[in-house]
Amino acid sequence: MSVIFENYPEITGEETKKGLTFCNEQILRVLPQFTERFQKAYSEGNFYQPVENDDWTCGFWTGEIWLAYEFSGDERLKKAAEIQVDSFLNRIRNKIAVDHHDMGFLYSPSCVAAYKLTGSEKGREAALLAADQLIARYHPVGEFIQAWGAMDAPENYRLIIDCLLNLPLLYWASQETGDAKYRDIAEKHIHTAVANVIREDFSTWHTFFFDMKTGAADHGATCQGYRDGSAWARGQAWGVYGMALAYKYTGRKEYIDLFKGVTEYFLTHLPKDLVPFWDLEFTDGDDQPRDSSSASIAACGMLEMVKYLESGDAQHYRRIAYQIMKSLYDNYAVKDGAVSNGLVLHSTYSKHSPYNTCNHYGVDECNLWGDYFYMEALTRMSREWELYW
Repeated sequence: MSVIFENYPEITGEETKKGLTFCNEQILRVLPQFTERFQKAYSEGNFYQPVENDDWTCGFWTGEIWLAYEFSGDERLKKAAEIQVDSFLNRIRNKIAVDHHDMGFLYSPSCVAAYKLTGSEKGREAALLAADQLIARYHPVGEFIQAWGAMDAPENYRLIIDCLLNLPLLYWASQETGDAKYRDIAEKHIHTAVANVIREDFSTWHTFFFDMKTGAADHGATCQGYRDGSAWARGQAWGVYGMALAYKYTGRKEYIDLFKGVTEYFLTHLPKDLVPFWDLEFTDGDDQPRDSSSASIAACGMLEMVKYLESGDAQHYRRIAYQIMKSLYDNYAVKDGAVSNGLVLHSTYSKHSPYNTCNHYGVDECNLWGDYFYMEALTRMSREWELYW
């Protein structure tokens, strides 16, 4: 418990309710445009455009609709989300853009949520098919789930830190079917991931490569961070939430220490307003964009982990999560539908640098996961909430 933010206000219950009320109203406002189609992964000029259900991010939009439905009980939201569940079932049945590891991002906040909230059999079927699709990417040699790319290509023999959020789909599948194979693969992947993507100083690699013949650890690298040795902010935030979920599902005590280490690294590299730049290499005074989505992801991870920590640690991380959410609510959240049809400004999807090869888009915009996790954090602070993850 090294990081303490003195004299920082925490978001209040009234602000949490106001935030969720606006999210609910904003989602209802745009629902006619985004029911049969989905919001694009990132906004352009702070406005999302409609797209087909063929990206790794589409589940977050459906998750926003379900969170709004939980908040308000408005049947229009339920009906829209169920239409999207039909789309997800069609997508996995017909294997439309599913040759990657993001089945959890796609199917947990959409179809698992539908099943948990309404008993949707279509949601259950789609999510189980997605779990099967995910374990098909498991490599026994190396014991990990490959992120993307052809399964027989050495240059793709790698995992990325994001996958920690895809694994709850597998735990859910084992619980639903009674088949331990999903859980066993999830636990092997967690073990391999945390042994390799977390560095000695608790910063994290975005991606880690393995030898295809032996499964031996090879090297870490970045695709989306500033450079290989830096800590990509969203990746570090996935580590915060990912370690909380890893502990939730395994109960391994060593994951508590890993959660604390990864989280403290994230917190010690925050600028004064507690919302990170897109890479933790940057701070106040640097001419770089923020990534507000990373703040929401990390807040959700801390709010999950406080359930399992001793009281002093729990109070520490709960307080910081509330302080981060206060800054997001005051300085980053959309408050006027004329400004944006999203929920949170100043996120960064993918920023090119002299040292990475990633695409350059969604910089200083809204993005779907930023909006979703902002709503999830507000929901967590408003009541006891059953995870979609």
